[in-house]
Amino acid sequence: MPDSQSRPAQPRNPLHGLTLEAIVTALEAHYGWSELAVRIPVRCFTHEPSIQSSLRFLRKTPWAREKVEGLYLFMLRDAARSARLPR
Repeated sequence: MPDSQSRPAQPRNPLHGLTLEAIVTALEAHYGWSELAVRIPVRCFTHEPSIQSSLRFLRKTPWAREKVEGLYLFMLRDAARSARLPR
């Protein structure tokens, strides 16, 4: 009998097992702070951005976290699409 605390497996969820820190770090590495601020205009990306300040804000603000997760999924889809195109 499964434990009531255990979570169901999510094999098709690309965010499963990722921390918010890993997502923000990947986005910053891919886009940079200035491009992140253009794509998601929130203060944690526009004024003295850092991973820690972004994490504090995103953990308290569900709508902004959803936008960040959506941009991360877009980045993954775009990278997969680019990998499939012939060069």
